[in-house]
Amino acid sequence: MTRVDHRHRHLDRIAEVRAGRHAEKVGYPIGIREAEIVRTVKVGEGLLRLTLGGPGTEGFEAHAPDEHVKLIFPEPDGELRLPERNGAMLRWPRPAPTSREYTVRRYDPVTGELDIDIVPHEGGLASDWAHTVEPGAVVHVAGPPGGLIVPHAYDRYLLAGDITALPAIARRLEELPRTAKGWAFVEVADADEEIELSAPEGFEVHWLHRGGLPAGTGGALERAVTAVTVPAGERVYVWVAGEAGQIKPLRRWVRDELGLGKADHDITGYWKRGVADFDEDDH
Repeated sequence: MTRVDHRHRHLDRIAEVRAGRHAEKVGYPIGIREAEIVRTVKVGEGLLRLTLGGPGTEGFEAHAPDEHVKLIFPEPDGELRLPERNGAMLRWPRPAPTSREYTVRRYDPVTGELDIDIVPHEGGLASDWAHTVEPGAVVHVAGPPGGLIVPHAYDRYLLAGDITALPAIARRLEELPRTAKGWAFVEVADADEEIELSAPEGFEVHWLHRGGLPAGTGGALERAVTAVTVPAGERVYVWVAGEAGQIKPLRRWVRDELGLGKADHDITGYWKRGVADFDEDDH
């Protein structure tokens, strides 16, 4: 009997969605990798970039700007508990290992380098680690489990979020066709947290300064996004991420004012004030 090889079936599905009319989340085979720290560098005043490499990053799956991985850390007693490969999935130990989830900012298949941008904050597990980790140190990376494939068939794209969403927004702006049109709104503390973005010429990029307000508070992002007027007859795709409570009103706006169906928008709480290691899927 001939055995059918399904290992690359997700690549066929990604190609189908890209050639279609609506966005769709597509799963990839999930791996666990042992990578090495190549370097760390600040990106503006609000992000710290970890570049990972070594043999463990070869063949990494990278297909969508919002795909994410989990960095797995030793437990307080020093024990490192890792998931195990289980076909195209991972079998996770219970209780779950200590981990933090981050967007894949860039993967270079030639060099094998993988960039992850972290938002440093005092007392954060990964933040404290990233500030002190040295080149050559080992880190274990799980995922990505898949990503959101957005076709280039929309007339306009609306991207919005706080600085935790900036890596995904920056990557999507780079990967959109140079003829794409739309809006990007990014809330940061001040001008020092702004970074250079490679946006198509037809994009309006707006930096919103939070000033003295704590992260995840204030209505600047909501006011800016809801002031957008989509030209009559045009199809728009909306992608929003950030503090769960702050972006909640935008869910209603997208549904009630824009009238978008589930396949034409994605709004995700990346974090929640006062909650460590927040996972929207758990709420």
